[in-house]
Amino acid sequence: MRPSPRAATTSTRASEREAYDCIVIGAGIRRPQRNLPLFEHVVNALRIHAPDTPIAFNTTPADSVAAADRWLTSASAS
Repeated sequence: MRPSPRAATTSTRASEREAYDCIVIGAGIRRPQRNLPLFEHVVNALRIHAPDTPIAFNTTPADSVAAADRWLTSASAS
């Protein structure tokens, strides 16, 4: 299954509208094997349009803050 062209467009627009300290990509995009093309599109769009923004990965919505905090804490320590 090919990802919707809107996935990369949505990620691109969001990263162009505002600067983010960290972007968390959820397991809902990463985990189902059938979503691999979507995951690749999103990561590559963010890599191009927000190259200096750290990307974190959560395991559930409940640990999204902890996922972002890993990168935000390490960035402030540098």
